[in-house]
This record gives sequence, C-alpha cells and structure tokens, in this order.
Amino acid sequence: MGNTSHRIVFEKANATIYQFDNGTEVKEFHVILHVSDALLPYSAQLEAIQNAYNCLLESELFGARCVFKRYFLSDATNQADDIILNDVTDCAKSIIQQAPLDGTKVALWCYFQTNVQTSLGRSGLYEVRHGDFRHLWSGSAHNLAANSEYQTRLLFNEYNMQLLEEECTLKDNCIRTWIFVNDVDLNYGGVVRARNQFFFTQGLTVNTHFIASTGIGGRQQDPNVLSQMDFYAIAGIEHEQIHYLYAPTHLNRTSDYGVSFERGTRVDYQDRRHVFISGTASINNKGEIMYPKDVRQQTLRMWENVETLLAEADCTFEDVGYMIVYLRDTADYQLVHQLYEERFHGKPYVIVHAPVCRSGWLVEMECMAIRKVDNPTLKPF
Repeated sequence: MGNTSHRIVFEKANATIYQFDNGTEVKEFHVILHVSDALLPYSAQLEAIQNAYNCLLESELFGARCVFKRYFLSDATNQADDIILNDVTDCAKSIIQQAPLDGTKVALWCYFQTNVQTSLGRSGLYEVRHGDFRHLWSGSAHNLAANSEYQTRLLFNEYNMQLLEEECTLKDNCIRTWIFVNDVDLNYGGVVRARNQFFFTQGLTVNTHFIASTGIGGRQQDPNVLSQMDFYAIAGIEHEQIHYLYAPTHLNRTSDYGVSFERGTRVDYQDRRHVFISGTASINNKGEIMYPKDVRQQTLRMWENVETLLAEADCTFEDVGYMIVYLRDTADYQLVHQLYEERFHGKPYVIVHAPVCRSGWLVEMECMAIRKVDNPTLKPF
C-alpha cells in the first residue's frame, strides 16, 4: 500500500506508473507511455504505445478502468485520425499537438481507477461512478466559430449546458479545465476575455472562486480550431470538500493580471485527498517573471512554486502522480530533461513543446497529487 512509482520496459515502448493504494477498493494509477525508438514511422510508434497500453491492462493494471487519457502528437493534422479510428476505449480522450520533446511522434498520459463503473452520460460527458460521486470528464471539445474569443465562449456555454443536464453547475462542480490555444501568443487574449466574461455570468469572481486550469499552446488537427478544451467535474461534491490554494508568499492572485483561474484546488474525501495544480511557471507574488531568459533558474523557481502550493495542501512531490512539462523552446529540452531526471527519475512525466501564455515564461508544469487522509465526517471516494 501507499504511493509508489516504477518503470516497465516493453519491446518498443516504456511506461512509468504511479500507484495510489490506501487499502480501499479504489486504487488510482497515473501512467505515462513513451515510444523507445524515435526512428520508427508514426504508425509503428502508435502501435507500440497501444500494445504497451494493452499489456498493462492484462498485467499491472488488470481490472482497472481508464477514466481519462491524453495523446501528445507531433503533427496532429496527419496523426489524429489514426487515434480517432483505432482507439475505441470507453473513456474521455484528449488529442492535442504538443510534440513530445524526446524526438518521438506520440506519447500518452492515462489515468486509471479500480472498482469504478464508466459510461457515456446523456449529456455527452464521460461518467465514472463510485459511491456517492459521479466524476464527469470531457476531452477535445472544440468548434469552428470566427475567432478564439467566440470559440471559447461557445465552448464554456456548451459545457455549462452539459453540466446542467447532469444537475451540476460550473461554479459548484467543475474542478479542473485545460485550454489549448492554437498560436497562444496571438489568440490567448481572446480566450482570456471570453473566460472572464463567462465566469462573471456564472458567479465566478475574485470574491468567490475560479477553477484550476492550464492555458497553454496546443493545436488541434484542424488549424481553424483556435481553442480546444478538456474538463473535469464532480457530481455529488459538497462545498466543504473543495479548497483553493494560493501560496501567497510565492504567487499572486491570477486576477491581479487580468485572468481568472485558481493556482490549485484541493478536494477532500473521507479516505483521500486530490490536489490539482494548475499550470505553474517562474513567477513571484507580485506577478513578475522570475529569471527571464534563464530556463534552468526558471525551472527551479517553478518547482519551488509548485512545492509551496502542494505544501498548502499538506502534500509533497512524493504524492504527485504525474507531471506535464511545457517548453516554449525545443532547444531547452536537454537541460530541462536532465534536471527532471536528477530530481524525479522514475516518476511519470512528459516534456512537450507548448509555448506558455506569457512569452517570457520558458517552462511551465502542471501536476496532480493524491494523499491518504482520514476525514470521518466526509464520504469516501
């Protein structure tokens, strides 16, 4: 029992697996799958990933269900269709062009749980049921409205309607969002305006709360899609189970510079705690970029910021199940990879090419932590 991480090597791929086991019937796993031979053609790389995934379901993860997965692609235009046609897994799927920076064409992050029931809900959201909670996932939502602002506004409106159909609301039930922006330097402003305006209509303000989020560069297979989103909400969650993380010694409120997301969100159950850390970069509590043009020092400050957020939830990096690392400049990969291997060898992470929303940030990361707790007044996960 406890939190463990280990690596498995397959013929043409490898998997790094994090397991949370607190002795209850619901174990949780985060898995990052990498191709081991970058010289293989895309079809063979995708086959290697899918073969490794199937092997895990027959061995290490036997009996577990995948609740969410995200494919990271080097060229979505030419690669996404193969995944859409061949991956018929009953879970929410996110497909985004954020090239794995180890030189391969595809990588995969998967989130598994045991002893849960999954289905596609009437609203179109994927439902994961256990006990008194229904966990609602959505991946790759997009539309073809005229610009990034209109696309984002329509995405939030459609998602809100889905939540209402599930007897949920954005304010009370949505825990995490991911927003992928095609040409983030050009189109992020429209995303911000749409989110700020829509959140205000839903009662999400600096005086109430926002939602943990990553807003990052990423491209859908159709170049006309300027904003693509993934969502996670929980039906049945109570207000007292949700807490927001601020780390005021290291970070400022995002509203200070005109955006609307939480730095992190803690969700407590009777038997465990989930901690969702938003996309976090090298910033101080005045909103200033720390260590401009120095990716090493930015990485170290980024870790410090994440560590401080985790500590506010009584967690450490030991509790972290996965990490996604976003780099603006592909030339920084070797250095950042070396830093991560020195500190986090054996823990699931992937480093991808994805410019951050502020051009001076060279590196950003997100993560999720899971910790055993004992809250007898709350319902179990």
